[in-house]
Amino acid sequence: MDTNVALRMAAVVFRYPGGPAVLDGVDLVVGPGEAVGLFGANGAGKSTLLRLGMALEQPVSGTIETLGRPTAGLNPEDLAPRAGFLFQQPERQLFAASVRAECALAPRLAGWDERRTAESVAEVLNELGLTETAEEHPYDLPLPTRRLVAFAAILTADPELILLDEPTAALDVASRNRVIGVVRERSRRGNAVLAITHDAGFAHEALNRGLLLERGRVTHDGPVRDVIDDVRLIRPAALAVALALGLTPGNDRRAEVARTLR
Repeated sequence: MDTNVALRMAAVVFRYPGGPAVLDGVDLVVGPGEAVGLFGANGAGKSTLLRLGMALEQPVSGTIETLGRPTAGLNPEDLAPRAGFLFQQPERQLFAASVRAECALAPRLAGWDERRTAESVAEVLNELGLTETAEEHPYDLPLPTRRLVAFAAILTADPELILLDEPTAALDVASRNRVIGVVRERSRRGNAVLAITHDAGFAHEALNRGLLLERGRVTHDGPVRDVIDDVRLIRPAALAVALALGLTPGNDRRAEVARTLR
């Protein structure tokens, strides 16, 4: 066991009953402070890989260690709240009658006292722009806001490993920027982030390393820009031009590109 590694997979094979191998020899290591993007075509096994890391599934063969613990025989509850998982469908993980109560669950499970819990909940709600909705029922909120609530709920116990499945899907610009800021800040603090995303802008702005999953294995591993360039993943045109001009990706790329070209 290596307690200095957030997530390690070695020769991992996984298949659903009666089906072909979804993952066929996956090797990867994610360390503290890394913000890693997981890329690949639909059906490549990205969500399955995250589920394995959270012990929601067990591999057919190979070994997985999450935060220094072999996941064989574990349940997700054994890893929470040191590891947090954001599902692609937030409805799968929202249970409480208010946003504030939802966000307080993980710290309480971790044994935090009420004062520490309340302070963390308030901080995270503010980070994600959810303070004004704190007393509302999550299911009274639109889907993009529910995604932010689910994200907030896994952050309040400050998990060492943060697993995200399409964290910016359907978010408006302001909410997306908040997610980018949170991911940057958590990786700066030393938390490990592994995020599935088709949002190349988010990847460039929030992540520092990329992995490409294809044919059941990790075939590319390197700086996020290099991985996206190597496999020619689709990028917004303004982002592509900004990168070609050597500009730092930002929130107003079109204006910055236009100024530079003029």
